[in-house]
Amino acid sequence: MSEDARLTRAAWREHEPDRLIGRGHPAGDFLEAWRWRVLEEREGFLRISVHVPEHVRNPRGQLFGGFTPTYVDLVALFTFRAGRREGRPRHWLVTTSMQVEYLAPVTEAELVIESEVVARRGRSAWIATRFLGPDGEPQVLARTVLRSAEPEL
Repeated sequence: MSEDARLTRAAWREHEPDRLIGRGHPAGDFLEAWRWRVLEEREGFLRISVHVPEHVRNPRGQLFGGFTPTYVDLVALFTFRAGRREGRPRHWLVTTSMQVEYLAPVTEAELVIESEVVARRGRSAWIATRFLGPDGEPQVLARTVLRSAEPEL
C-alpha cells in the first residue's frame, strides 16, 4: 500500500463534525484530542475547547511546560488547513520553527485555544496561537512556522 493510500485510510481522519480529529493519531491520542471541540473555524482560524488530561500535568496540577509545544504544534497543523479541510489535497507539513512564551500557568482541565495563520509566503505559513484562561486572558503565546513539503499549498 502506498503512503498516500495509508494516510487516506488513517482512522484518526474520521471524527464528529464538531471535532478536529478522531482516535488513532499518536500525538492526538496522547493529548486526548478526540475530546477537543471546535468552537469556531474559518479559513486560517481556529477557536477550540481543549481538554487537558491528568498525564500532561505536573505535580502542582498545571500543564507541564514540556507538553505545551505538543499542543501548539498539533493545533498549528490544523490551523494551516482550517476552513479548507474538506476536499483539499493533503500535503505533509513540517514545523520549521516554534517559539512559546509562558505568561501564566495553565491549571484548568479545559481551556480555549485560538490559532490563526498570520502570513503565507510560498510554501511557508506563520501561525500565532494563544491559550486563554477562564477570564479570557492569554496564558501562553506561541508562534509556529510550517512549511509544506509539497510544492503547492
